[in-house]
Amino acid sequence: MSQADVTRNLLAQLPAGEEGSLPPVDLWHPPFCGDIDMRIARDGTWYHQGTPITRPAMVRLFSTILRRDPERYVLVTPVECVGIQVDDVPFLAVDVEWSGSGKAQALDLVTNVGDRVAVAAEHPLRFEEQDDQPAPYVRVRGGLDARLNRAVFYRLMEKVEEGTHEGRAWLGLWSRGSFFPVAPAE
Repeated sequence: MSQADVTRNLLAQLPAGEEGSLPPVDLWHPPFCGDIDMRIARDGTWYHQGTPITRPAMVRLFSTILRRDPERYVLVTPVECVGIQVDDVPFLAVDVEWSGSGKAQALDLVTNVGDRVAVAAEHPLRFEEQDDQPAPYVRVRGGLDARLNRAVFYRLMEKVEEGTHEGRAWLGLWSRGSFFPVAPAE
Protein backbone atom coordinates (compact mmCIF):
# COMPACT_ATOMS: atom_id res chain seq x y z
CA MET A 1 0.00 0.00 0.00
CA SER A 2 1.44 3.39 -0.97
CA GLN A 3 1.83 6.19 1.57
CA ALA A 4 -0.86 8.16 -0.26
CA ASP A 5 -3.21 5.20 0.22
CA VAL A 6 -2.31 5.04 3.92
CA THR A 7 -3.08 8.76 4.24
CA ARG A 8 -6.43 8.39 2.45
CA ASN A 9 -7.31 5.40 4.65
CA LEU A 10 -6.47 7.35 7.82
CA LEU A 11 -8.70 10.23 6.81
CA ALA A 12 -11.56 7.95 5.74
CA GLN A 13 -11.56 6.25 9.15
CA LEU A 14 -12.16 9.40 11.15
CA PRO A 15 -15.58 9.53 12.76
CA ALA A 16 -17.67 12.60 12.13
CA GLY A 17 -17.57 14.88 15.15
CA GLU A 18 -18.93 18.20 16.21
CA GLU A 19 -17.36 21.24 14.57
CA GLY A 20 -14.26 22.21 16.54
CA SER A 21 -14.18 19.02 18.62
CA LEU A 22 -11.08 16.87 18.67
CA PRO A 23 -11.16 13.10 18.09
CA PRO A 24 -10.53 11.05 21.25
CA VAL A 25 -7.09 9.84 20.10
CA ASP A 26 -6.09 8.93 23.67
CA LEU A 27 -8.85 6.27 23.64
CA TRP A 28 -7.80 4.68 20.34
CA HIS A 29 -5.24 1.86 20.47
CA PRO A 30 -5.16 0.20 17.04
CA PRO A 31 -2.15 -1.82 15.88
CA PHE A 32 0.93 0.10 14.76
CA CYS A 33 1.19 -0.09 10.97
CA GLY A 34 4.71 1.34 10.57
CA ASP A 35 6.14 4.74 9.75
CA ILE A 36 5.04 6.93 6.86
CA ASP A 37 7.07 9.63 5.12
CA MET A 38 5.52 12.55 6.96
CA ARG A 39 7.51 15.12 8.90
CA ILE A 40 6.82 18.26 10.91
CA ALA A 41 9.79 20.62 10.58
CA ARG A 42 11.03 22.86 13.38
CA ASP A 43 9.39 25.86 11.66
CA GLY A 44 5.96 24.15 11.83
CA THR A 45 5.80 23.13 8.17
CA TRP A 46 4.24 19.72 7.57
CA TYR A 47 5.77 17.59 4.80
CA HIS A 48 4.48 14.48 3.05
CA GLN A 49 7.01 12.56 0.95
CA GLY A 50 9.32 15.58 1.07
CA THR A 51 6.72 18.03 -0.25
CA PRO A 52 5.19 20.72 1.99
CA ILE A 53 1.50 20.30 2.73
CA THR A 54 0.18 23.70 1.67
CA ARG A 55 -3.51 23.29 2.47
CA PRO A 56 -4.11 24.64 6.01
CA ALA A 57 -7.29 22.55 6.36
CA MET A 58 -5.31 19.37 5.67
CA VAL A 59 -2.63 20.30 8.21
CA ARG A 60 -5.34 21.08 10.76
CA LEU A 61 -7.02 17.73 10.09
CA PHE A 62 -3.77 15.81 10.55
CA SER A 63 -3.03 17.80 13.73
CA THR A 64 -6.30 16.58 15.27
CA ILE A 65 -5.29 12.91 14.96
CA LEU A 66 -1.72 13.44 16.19
CA ARG A 67 -0.70 11.78 19.44
CA ARG A 68 2.56 11.51 21.37
CA ASP A 69 3.28 7.92 22.38
CA PRO A 70 6.27 7.16 24.61
CA GLU A 71 8.41 6.06 21.66
CA ARG A 72 7.16 8.29 18.81
CA TYR A 73 4.62 10.70 17.39
CA VAL A 74 1.76 8.94 15.59
CA LEU A 75 -1.28 9.72 13.50
CA VAL A 76 -4.04 7.53 14.87
CA THR A 77 -7.58 6.53 13.95
CA PRO A 78 -9.81 3.89 15.54
CA VAL A 79 -8.29 1.17 13.31
CA GLU A 80 -4.83 2.35 12.26
CA CYS A 81 -1.74 3.97 13.75
CA VAL A 82 1.28 5.23 11.78
CA GLY A 83 4.47 6.92 12.93
CA ILE A 84 5.67 10.31 11.72
CA GLN A 85 8.81 12.37 12.32
CA VAL A 86 8.73 15.58 14.36
CA ASP A 87 11.92 17.66 14.34
CA ASP A 88 11.22 19.54 17.61
CA VAL A 89 7.58 19.80 18.70
CA PRO A 90 4.52 19.58 16.45
CA PHE A 91 3.11 23.09 16.87
CA LEU A 92 4.13 26.75 16.96
CA ALA A 93 2.49 29.43 19.08
CA VAL A 94 2.00 32.26 16.58
CA ASP A 95 -0.08 34.77 18.54
CA VAL A 96 -0.71 35.82 22.12
CA GLU A 97 -3.54 37.67 23.80
CA TRP A 98 -3.65 38.77 27.42
CA SER A 99 -5.96 40.44 29.83
CA GLY A 100 -5.50 41.71 33.35
CA SER A 101 -2.18 42.19 35.10
CA GLY A 102 -0.07 40.69 37.84
CA LYS A 103 -1.38 37.48 39.38
CA ALA A 104 -4.77 38.10 37.72
CA GLN A 105 -3.22 38.20 34.23
CA ALA A 106 -4.54 35.65 31.72
CA LEU A 107 -2.42 34.64 28.72
CA ASP A 108 -3.92 32.89 25.71
CA LEU A 109 -1.80 31.51 22.88
CA VAL A 110 -2.91 30.56 19.37
CA THR A 111 -1.04 27.86 17.46
CA ASN A 112 -0.28 27.56 13.78
CA VAL A 113 -3.02 24.90 13.50
CA GLY A 114 -5.70 26.98 15.22
CA ASP A 115 -5.59 25.60 18.77
CA ARG A 116 -6.26 28.19 21.49
CA VAL A 117 -4.31 27.52 24.66
CA ALA A 118 -5.24 29.10 27.99
CA VAL A 119 -1.88 29.25 29.77
CA ALA A 120 -2.43 27.82 33.25
CA ALA A 121 -1.20 25.00 35.47
CA GLU A 122 -2.68 22.42 33.07
CA HIS A 123 -1.15 24.22 30.05
CA PRO A 124 2.17 25.40 31.47
CA LEU A 125 4.82 27.55 29.86
CA ARG A 126 8.38 26.33 30.19
CA PHE A 127 11.64 27.93 29.17
CA GLU A 128 14.58 25.80 28.09
CA GLU A 129 17.93 26.83 26.68
CA GLN A 130 19.07 25.64 23.24
CA ASP A 131 22.32 26.87 21.69
CA ASP A 132 22.58 29.61 24.34
CA GLN A 133 19.15 30.95 23.34
CA PRO A 134 15.86 30.73 25.26
CA ALA A 135 13.49 28.11 23.87
CA PRO A 136 9.96 28.72 25.19
CA TYR A 137 7.29 26.00 25.00
CA VAL A 138 3.69 25.53 26.10
CA ARG A 139 1.71 22.33 26.62
CA VAL A 140 -1.16 22.33 24.10
CA ARG A 141 -2.98 19.04 24.60
CA GLY A 142 -2.40 15.37 25.28
CA GLY A 143 1.36 15.58 25.68
CA LEU A 144 1.74 17.75 22.56
CA ASP A 145 3.68 20.99 22.85
CA ALA A 146 4.10 24.20 20.87
CA ARG A 147 7.25 26.28 20.66
CA LEU A 148 6.59 30.01 20.88
CA ASN A 149 7.75 31.82 17.76
CA ARG A 150 10.14 34.73 18.18
CA ALA A 151 7.46 37.45 17.90
CA VAL A 152 5.27 35.84 20.58
CA PHE A 153 8.29 35.31 22.83
CA TYR A 154 9.29 38.99 22.58
CA ARG A 155 5.73 40.15 23.24
CA LEU A 156 5.59 37.98 26.36
CA MET A 157 8.92 39.32 27.60
CA GLU A 158 7.23 42.74 27.84
CA LYS A 159 5.04 41.21 30.59
CA VAL A 160 7.82 39.63 32.69
CA GLU A 161 7.77 40.53 36.37
CA GLU A 162 9.35 39.28 39.56
CA GLY A 163 7.87 36.34 41.40
CA THR A 164 8.95 33.41 43.55
CA HIS A 165 9.77 29.93 42.32
CA GLU A 166 11.10 27.18 44.60
CA GLY A 167 11.80 29.74 47.32
CA ARG A 168 13.91 32.01 45.09
CA ALA A 169 13.24 35.26 43.27
CA TRP A 170 12.68 34.74 39.55
CA LEU A 171 11.59 36.80 36.59
CA GLY A 172 8.60 35.19 34.98
CA LEU A 173 5.04 35.40 33.77
CA TRP A 174 1.75 35.12 35.60
CA SER A 175 -1.27 33.51 34.02
CA ARG A 176 -4.45 32.41 35.74
CA GLY A 177 -2.82 32.45 39.17
CA SER A 178 0.23 30.36 38.18
CA PHE A 179 3.77 31.73 37.92
CA PHE A 180 5.98 30.50 35.06
CA PRO A 181 9.68 31.24 35.72
CA VAL A 182 11.82 32.54 32.86
CA ALA A 183 15.16 33.35 34.54
CA PRO A 184 16.53 33.87 38.04
CA ALA A 185 16.25 37.45 39.26
CA GLU A 186 19.71 38.82 39.91
